[in-house]
Parts: sequence; structure tokens; C-alpha cells
Amino acid sequence: MSDLFFSNVPVSLADDLEKQASVKDAQPVLFAIVAAPERPVITCFGIRASDGRLQKATWVKGSITAFRDDGDAIVLGERAAEFLKAEPGQKLELGQQSYPVAGIVRTENGFEDGGVFMPLRCAQKAFHKEGVASIVSVAMNPGHETGEVKEWMKANHPKFSALENEEFSKSYSQFKILKTTAWVVGGCAFLLGGLSVTNTMILSVFSRIRELAIVRVSGFSKGQVARMIFGESLVVSFIGMIAGLVLSAAGLRLLKLVPQLQGYIDPSLGLTEILGALLLAVVTALLGALYPAWYAVRLKPADALRYE
Repeated sequence: MSDLFFSNVPVSLADDLEKQASVKDAQPVLFAIVAAPERPVITCFGIRASDGRLQKATWVKGSITAFRDDGDAIVLGERAAEFLKAEPGQKLELGQQSYPVAGIVRTENGFEDGGVFMPLRCAQKAFHKEGVASIVSVAMNPGHETGEVKEWMKANHPKFSALENEEFSKSYSQFKILKTTAWVVGGCAFLLGGLSVTNTMILSVFSRIRELAIVRVSGFSKGQVARMIFGESLVVSFIGMIAGLVLSAAGLRLLKLVPQLQGYIDPSLGLTEILGALLLAVVTALLGALYPAWYAVRLKPADALRYE
């Protein structure tokens, strides 16, 4: 997220926005990278004590009252506290300074849960960003549209962009790259999976041509033969899915042990991912078995019995 780390927005813009009737709350946020002992990269969020991130977070340890705009006490995301082995009350070395830990919070955002929350003024001083933030997050008052803020920004601060969450995600270059890469990798995996199933089932059909002929002679219909091929294909894909889930879970556990990635990713397998893998396995099995099943039902028993 290099764009955010180099963005400079005057904090006064947040104060101006809060004066607008359409705006409920405007909070400046400073993004920075900081190093800790044995952890070369940790994301730091410079925020005000009134920021909703801490207000809405679940406090695991400590108290929000200890996080003050005029203080230097920091709050750690739960995952950050885990890999930094930090507890409230102790001092944590970040960069060239040591900061008292005021508390530990659990957030819904995995990126924030692996980061460090620092009072905005303290962060500005530490990272030589006096008077500026990286972004200003805005919450609207009921009955008002985001377009009002966009129009106000265009009229009063044309050098800055006002984006909704969805617009930000779509326009942000790093998000585009990640989404494109995910689709490409996923597409390649789906194609390779389908080809693997097709190849496996074709080999199975060719190696059992006489068996299929005997089955047909014994009274099996073309539909029954096709269902047999599709059933075997589903079994093969299901076994592949189970193996893939096991390997994925093992790989994700290894990722959690990589210091450079801690605080940036939250590798986990949930019910949604498992159901998605199951659906993908079924689709891959059915598509991969189309040609083998079509070939099997077209076999003439007399010719198949003479097959060498």
C-alpha cells in the first residue's frame, strides 16, 4: 500500500469537513511503516483517540482511556501483540523510540489487527509528518449523500480526491493488481484441474473399454454408463479437494510463521472458502467428465470386446 504511505493530507481538512452539515465525523489517519526488534515491517496507524477504530474494537486487554491525543501510549492489534509478545504496561521499542503499551484490541480488519495504533500527534512527530495525515475517513450524517462531500471537495480542495469505499477499492492500483492476480491464478488452477480430471477419466475409460463393453452387454443403459463415469469423476475431484485443503491449511500455518508477512496477512480457512472449494470441485468434475462420458456411451459393445 505504498500510495497511502506517501500521501500527505493536511489535518486541517478533517476539521473543515466536520463543519459541514452533511458530515457526522471526519478522522485523519496517518499510515507509516515501523520496525520492532526481530520484526522489520509493522504497519502503524496514527489516529485520534476519538477515532471509531478503537471505539468499535473489542478491547482484549487495557482500557481506551489510556490512549490519549496528548500522550505516547500505543494500542496493539491482537495479532500484533501476539507476534511482538507484548502486554499492556510494558514498553515496546518501535523504530528509535520506546512506547508504553496501553492495551490490546481485536478488530474486524485483519490488516489493522496486525498493526500498531499510535496517537496522531505522536505518530506525526515520530515520522516527521507534522500537520499532515495520509487520508481523512468521513462518516456521513443520516439523510445526506456522499456526493455532497465530493462536490464540496471539488469546489474547495480540487487537488484532493474524495472516494467512497467501493471506489477506493476499485481505483487503488495495488488492489487491482491483487484482484487481477487472484483471478488469473484461480483461472489457471481451474483450467489445470479440469484438464487433470479429463485426462484421468480418459485414461480410465481407455483402460476399461472391455469392462465397459461387458457392462453394456449385461444390460446397462448409456445413461447408467455416463452416470458411472461422472460419479468416478466426482470421487476423484473430491479426493483432490480434500488433499488441497490439507495442503492449503499447512501452507497457511507456515505463512503465519514468516516474520515479514506478520501484520499484513491473516491466513485462514473459513466455511466460505471450504464451500467454495467444494463447489469448484463439483463443477470441475462435471466439466472434466463430459468428454470421457460422451466417448464411453458411444462405444459399441461388439467393437469394444475386440479392442486390444
